[in-house]
Amino acid sequence: MKLPRRRFLYLATGAVALPAVTRGAGAETYPSRPVRIIVAGTAGNTTDIFARLIGRRLSERLGQPFIIENRPGAGSNIGTETVVRASPDGYTLLWVGAPQVISPTLYDKLNFNFLSDIVPVASVLRVANVMEVNPTFPAKTVPEFIAYARANPGKVNFASPGTGTSIHVSGELFKMLTNVNMVHVPYRGTAAAITDLMSGQVHVMFDNLPSSIEYIKDGRTRALAVTSTTRWEGLPDVPTVGDFVPGFEASSIAGVGVPKGTPTEIIAKLNGEINASLADPKLKLRITELGSTVLALSSADYRKLLADEVEKWGKVVKYAGVKLD
Repeated sequence: MKLPRRRFLYLATGAVALPAVTRGAGAETYPSRPVRIIVAGTAGNTTDIFARLIGRRLSERLGQPFIIENRPGAGSNIGTETVVRASPDGYTLLWVGAPQVISPTLYDKLNFNFLSDIVPVASVLRVANVMEVNPTFPAKTVPEFIAYARANPGKVNFASPGTGTSIHVSGELFKMLTNVNMVHVPYRGTAAAITDLMSGQVHVMFDNLPSSIEYIKDGRTRALAVTSTTRWEGLPDVPTVGDFVPGFEASSIAGVGVPKGTPTEIIAKLNGEINASLADPKLKLRITELGSTVLALSSADYRKLLADEVEKWGKVVKYAGVKLD
């Protein structure tokens, strides 16, 4: 049957408009079922705690469970690839942290490209590290530490929870910018590294603030400086490394990402809900108590920040010749 021209044009216009209407309606009703947040680490660590804080807030605001699913292994790559391969519908999110910006250079072959296969949704917080020493170590300031290390090349060792971690590359950045010769001692996890730091088996560590703050406050380790660009309000008397080493900054930026192809309307909705959550004074206080600082950015600004971090840590990894066993 031949349709009149006016009737044909009406139907054709409706056919073109339908997908746009469907996409918009999907974003308006999102989420309509539980959402997974993939954490590329073990349950109970600092990263997991932060992800659960945000997941709980999103559940309250959006009326659907945001379920944390831990997928540790291969320096975060197992968890990241899980999200890369997931349907881009907003129901599988990635908790992004320091490992994701270090892995692109650390690993020779990956089955994905982090910067192009994961779309940044919203940053959540910045976790500074702290340069801490055993209380018996002779240096009490960063300049004294540098002078001691230069006078004793190869005799000062620094601990980390493993090769290629943010704590390890923070120490390598310090070496690169100060031209000191320190020996890296990798451990299987943060707890073992801090235990040996407190017992004097190792001299210094550039640990995440949340996992070391308790030991600093009770005197089992001594903080020389924080690695952020500004002092942390929880340790107001502790300077920054950058006060003595120009250009030094080392922190872990945590946030949320989604698979490439996720509708922009859903990304915008998640960004708005996450930023609204971060404006809550109670959540801000809790994040501060855990040794971190709220970092609320647009999706575009978060994307640029992640690209800058990949470039920065790539230079450090290459300079230090970091290799995985």
